[in-house]
Amino acid sequence: MFGLYITHPQVLIDPAVPVPKWGLSVLGRARAEKASTQPWVRRLARIISSDETKAIETAEILAHAAGIEVETVDDMGENDRSATGFLVPDEFEKAANWFFANPQESFHGWERAIDAQTRIVAAVSHVLADHDPALPIAFVGHGGVGTLLKCHLAGLPIARVHDQPPGSGGFLYAFRLTDRSLLTDWAPIDLWSGPADRGPSCLS
Repeated sequence: MFGLYITHPQVLIDPAVPVPKWGLSVLGRARAEKASTQPWVRRLARIISSDETKAIETAEILAHAAGIEVETVDDMGENDRSATGFLVPDEFEKAANWFFANPQESFHGWERAIDAQTRIVAAVSHVLADHDPALPIAFVGHGGVGTLLKCHLAGLPIARVHDQPPGSGGFLYAFRLTDRSLLTDWAPIDLWSGPADRGPSCLS
């Protein structure tokens, strides 16, 4: 059966609020609501979220449609960028490029990409260790660590070329639970029809 990694869609950016406390914007919430009407959502047996507000809000919308409760895992949070505080979009993109290009080093005090990857892989692996692989499961979190997990699942080196499409968030990829191999590349959460929609493989 399939597992999903889902990134939160658009957020309400507020430099005065710590990034982990940002919530979904009107557009982000609308996209999550649209995603919740897709048939794959009702197949989910579990939804696991990071403890950051935007991820929890996304997970709650999907969980309501699936008729299940959200479980939270602290170690699924986005890479720790608190050392630099809020960065305007252009500066953030430059920093993110550096983060992925230099996984063994820290960008001005950020959590290193290699450490964030180790953390997200361990968190997901811990959940799956006692999860029935016959039951579909979704992990809801953030683009950076989602990409790092994707690289691990695909056996690829850390690189931003494997990141979700830029500008919005609200994407997912599917992986097989039996061997944790990727089934799809990133797809929009509100347009993806389900695991039969294989999309372009990130292994190519």
